[in-house]
Amino acid sequence: MFLAALKGQNRGRPPVWLMRQAGRYMPSYQKLRARYSLRELFFTPELAADITLMPVDQLGVDAAILFSDITVVAVPLGMSLDFAEGPVIRGSVQRQPIKALEPIAKAIRLIKARTVAPLIGFCGGPYTVARYMGGQPALWEPILDVTLEYIRLQEEAGVDAIQIFDSWAGEMDSASFRAYCPYLQTLVDSARVPVIVFMRGACRYVEELVKLRAAAISFDAEQPLHLLRPKVPMAVQGNLDPDLLYEPKEIIRQKTKELLDSMQNDPGFIVNLGHGVKKDVSMDHVQCLVDTVKEWKISSTSIPICSPS
Repeated sequence: MFLAALKGQNRGRPPVWLMRQAGRYMPSYQKLRARYSLRELFFTPELAADITLMPVDQLGVDAAILFSDITVVAVPLGMSLDFAEGPVIRGSVQRQPIKALEPIAKAIRLIKARTVAPLIGFCGGPYTVARYMGGQPALWEPILDVTLEYIRLQEEAGVDAIQIFDSWAGEMDSASFRAYCPYLQTLVDSARVPVIVFMRGACRYVEELVKLRAAAISFDAEQPLHLLRPKVPMAVQGNLDPDLLYEPKEIIRQKTKELLDSMQNDPGFIVNLGHGVKKDVSMDHVQCLVDTVKEWKISSTSIPICSPS
């Protein structure tokens, strides 16, 4: 279902998964987090595999996403990496072999052995990763180089798709973003599996993002997805406001159904949030969203609004 939607070939209800679906809002995750540091969770294959599969097993989402962080590429760049409220990266680039990320590859292999659900690997865009390293554009090239190797490592371990998180790239002005797009294009072109591109403010750069020829564009909640859809010939993902999960369940159901109805019969539509699940939402509310998608029925009389080419 998820992989079919990436190809624009899904004929049933749309698949659903959520950014940051494996994490802080889940009681089972909180128990592990009380015992281990974030770095231990990211780099201990068995723990990373367990956390990755929690939403598949407990919520019934249609795809798993690797439990990791976009800043892990700091390790093969020879920089120190730790986590407090966010990533703490120190040092200068002193390139190391990509095998420094072998624990992540092992986690992927463990996950693939335990589930039939598609597994999404991911990486950060150079702009966003550099932002956590001080923001210098001079870092874009080394980050790009190591990310290309990291994508290959994930593919060889067995991921079914890659999502590029370039969350902060939308803060660039139009001219700067256009000049930056070749970095994203290089990442998309390098992948052997379908690629989803995500950034905040993607609706303001639709023309540039479409030219990347990724399998899908993931949109935040700035604009209604059905209004963006006619501009996008590939699959689309999104785009419920993450704050919806703070609302009563009847509102979650209502807003989710409104999105589903607006994208009726679209064979390249993947339900997601416009950004990640927030840490203090109720797991019951996340379950309500997922269940609403899975219980939604396609109207036999509706007309497709758009079919990706």
